[in-house]
Amino acid sequence: MNKKKKPFLGMPAPLGYVPGLGRGATGFTTRSDIGPARDANDPVDDRHAPPGKRTVGDQMKKNQAADDDDEDLNDTNYDEFNGYAGSLFSSGPYEKDDEEADAIYAALDKRMDERRKERRVFLEQREKEEIEKYRMERPKIQQQFSDLKRKLAEVTEEEWLSIPEVGDARNKRQRNPRYEKLTPVPDSFFAKHLQTGENHTSVDPRQTQFGGLNTPYPGGLNTPYPGGMTPGLMTPGTGELDMRKIGQARNTLMDMRLSQVSDSVSGQTVVDPKGYLTDLNSMIPTHGGDINDIKKARLLLKSVRETNPHHPPAWIASARLEEVTGKLQVARNLIMKGTEMCPKSEDVWLEAARLQPGDTAKAVVAQAVRHLPQSVRIYIRAAELETDIRAKKRVLRKEVSLCSPGCPGTHSVDQAGFELRNPPASASQVLELKACATTAQYHEALEHVPNSVRLWKAAVELEEPEDARIMLSRAVECCPTSVELWLALARLETYENARKVLNKARENIPTDRHIWITAAKLEEANGNTQMVEKIIDRAITSLRANGVEINREQWIQDAEECDRAGSVATCQAVMRAVIGIGIEEEDRKHTWMEDADSCVAHNALECARAIYAYALQVFPSKKSVWLRAAYFEKNHGTRESLEALLQRAVAHCPKAEVLWLMGAKSKWLAGDVPAARSILALAFQANPNSEEIWLAAVKLESENNEYERARRLLAKARSSAPTARVFMKSVKLEWVLGNITAAQELCEEALRHYEDFPKLWMMKGQIEEQGELMEKAREAYNQGLKKCPHSTPLWLLLSRLEEKIGQLTRARAILEKSRLKNPKNPGLWLESVRLEYRAGLKNIANTLMAKALQECPNSGILWSEAVFLEARPQRKTKSVDALKKCEHDPHVLLAVAKSGWLFWSERKITKAREWFHRTVKIDSDLGDAWAFFYKFELQHGTEEQQEEVRKRCENAEPRHGELWCAVSKDITNWQRKIGEILVLVAARIKNTF
Repeated sequence: MNKKKKPFLGMPAPLGYVPGLGRGATGFTTRSDIGPARDANDPVDDRHAPPGKRTVGDQMKKNQAADDDDEDLNDTNYDEFNGYAGSLFSSGPYEKDDEEADAIYAALDKRMDERRKERRVFLEQREKEEIEKYRMERPKIQQQFSDLKRKLAEVTEEEWLSIPEVGDARNKRQRNPRYEKLTPVPDSFFAKHLQTGENHTSVDPRQTQFGGLNTPYPGGLNTPYPGGMTPGLMTPGTGELDMRKIGQARNTLMDMRLSQVSDSVSGQTVVDPKGYLTDLNSMIPTHGGDINDIKKARLLLKSVRETNPHHPPAWIASARLEEVTGKLQVARNLIMKGTEMCPKSEDVWLEAARLQPGDTAKAVVAQAVRHLPQSVRIYIRAAELETDIRAKKRVLRKEVSLCSPGCPGTHSVDQAGFELRNPPASASQVLELKACATTAQYHEALEHVPNSVRLWKAAVELEEPEDARIMLSRAVECCPTSVELWLALARLETYENARKVLNKARENIPTDRHIWITAAKLEEANGNTQMVEKIIDRAITSLRANGVEINREQWIQDAEECDRAGSVATCQAVMRAVIGIGIEEEDRKHTWMEDADSCVAHNALECARAIYAYALQVFPSKKSVWLRAAYFEKNHGTRESLEALLQRAVAHCPKAEVLWLMGAKSKWLAGDVPAARSILALAFQANPNSEEIWLAAVKLESENNEYERARRLLAKARSSAPTARVFMKSVKLEWVLGNITAAQELCEEALRHYEDFPKLWMMKGQIEEQGELMEKAREAYNQGLKKCPHSTPLWLLLSRLEEKIGQLTRARAILEKSRLKNPKNPGLWLESVRLEYRAGLKNIANTLMAKALQECPNSGILWSEAVFLEARPQRKTKSVDALKKCEHDPHVLLAVAKSGWLFWSERKITKAREWFHRTVKIDSDLGDAWAFFYKFELQHGTEEQQEEVRKRCENAEPRHGELWCAVSKDITNWQRKIGEILVLVAARIKNTF
């Protein structure tokens, strides 16, 4: 048997053998199974096929139509718009009326077919011709190999078996490529071969026959000059590498690179010599373009310079291009050539001064001054290049003498008017002068450009106050239209002289408002406040007379600046003068309230107070304006200012209960209880039978331990104004005082009148629960839920009662029932999650939380709880998700501040404090946020920070929050102040996060 022949060839396959099953090659088809590859538009083999069967696509459509006979009428195959995939009546009986309809349609089709017969015959003939032409140009593959296929019939079995198997004809190296390995050659290898090359001590005579190398072959290299050895990296006689020279070359290269990146303008390198090798950024080129782009730009700019050599931007752009590419000296040469070609261009001279180093830049500027003696920018640049103050003064103003040793006298120059005065009589006086020259004169800035405000300002800034005053008096003569110079001079003058200066300024500049405002501030600063209002009114009149439009926003900004400067009377006068300009009558109130808020935001409190005062004059009977003004005084004013405002407010709006209550509370907080009682008595007279005033009077008496007076007031209130809140306060008073029986009786009486008030049912159940009467408490809660099924606190109290007595299943059922009656209620979902978590069923808690977030995706309390349900590594991701959903929710911000994402638990103190500030700013009524903030400051803050948080909390007077309400509504803490409750809540907080 042939060794190459497989033993199983020619044998029948075993039973159950499936080809390719062992290697997983099953379920595929080959080209022999589906026929040759064809396009749907290819013609079929039958060239005489009737229309509709001439292409492969037609055959496929026909087969598909046949398959559609068995329609799927399942509901999943039904579309609301399109119906079922096929006809609903294809399987129905074919009756006589159907046959008649088909006959009618067939007759119509036949009639239409006859009308189009000629065109159809023409199209069929043309299609036939196109198919024949197409087949002649592109025959099918089976037609091309048809002759070869016929010859296969002549192949014998031996010839067929002798056909070799298809294999990989590549060689082993091609089939198994191996990557080429490159190994660096050590220095010893080169040294060894260099030593072997030095063994010859004689020279071949052929090499020196003609003084060079003469090869015996024609066309070889014949050097007509004698060769020689140049001392390179090989030292003569040793044949070893000279490592010392290599090090020198390396140092030379490094010095060149350091010089390229050095700041040659200032003469100091910008590269750290010690950290040069590690500071890779120092070697990054400053230009980010391609070298080809730089060459193109250089060529283009060269063309521009040659075409128009007197065009300054071309020289500047060329110099900057070379500077960017690191060729600083070329840039300097170009820009200096530019100064020759464009000596009157200010920009070229300034660019040249910028590119040159210190002393050279001064020379460039001096040359620029000779060409452009009127250029202010060049003088400013010259002063900037000077480091000495005296030198700067010499540049900016003439302060030199014009004398020489042979001169009969020495003359000093006045600083203000450039007039000669006090000629020195001796050499000792000459030595005190700042400069001396025979015929040379310094062309200082102010001598040549006396009307430049910029130069005067730069010169004045270098002087002492007295010299500055003298210079300013000269400056306003040279620049009489500069408001800044006039105002600066007025600030340096005395009161009387300042008034004269400002009057003269108004004569020269009658259209500027700053002069008038400065005059008003001057009068206020000298105690002449009665003139402030007149000056501002006169300013408005004068500016309008001179055609100046009064811009309200600009004047308000000026008033805010006066407020920050301490000129209260001026800012208030400005506000009164311009607050009503350009505002429609119906928009006044809204606009003024926005202006007041804007002033408060800019910390201009006096401006806001002036706006409120003006608004109250215009709207004396508007309760909302009085209320906003009262809140402003409460937050930013004093107690006296608040009480004075409230007295005026209740006089104009006696029916505004909140204003009476604010006044009474202010007196009570100040310790003046009789005054608070008198205010409430007046409030009773203005608002008889007012529930708010009754309850405020009760609170005043109860807080001051006048319980009998409080009881009498409540009895009167129940008789005259019997409301649910009055009954609730009556029950609470008896409850906190320990009169449980009286409290229960009042509660029953209240429920007979107000059975739909959930707080009464809650208080009844809590009283029973306090007495360990769980059944009665459960009954009270259940009765309350029948009357108030949408009260979330009632559901929570009933669930916690069942949990407290060990009925976990009943508590769970109660919460499920509550969620059915109150869908999308975050509080009920949160309690369900916490119930499972307290029971130790964390998996169920997580499942419930996921459902809760699906139903309430924007609930901050749910997201904040979800953060703490996660393990510490996952809290960061959960916090990010929570912030995306509820970016401005205080519960989420509080959770992030105290959670493990960034802050408290990871001891990132500054970040945590910022987020606590942000939380209490968004919702100052959330007591839990204040408690956590105070707890945080107790652990990581100073005493001042702790006191600040406590005071801010007392001013905010929070009323809500889970932990806060649990402490504040405890009957044992009913007389606690806000600060005391804050301390108690913070003490309950444990760092379990």
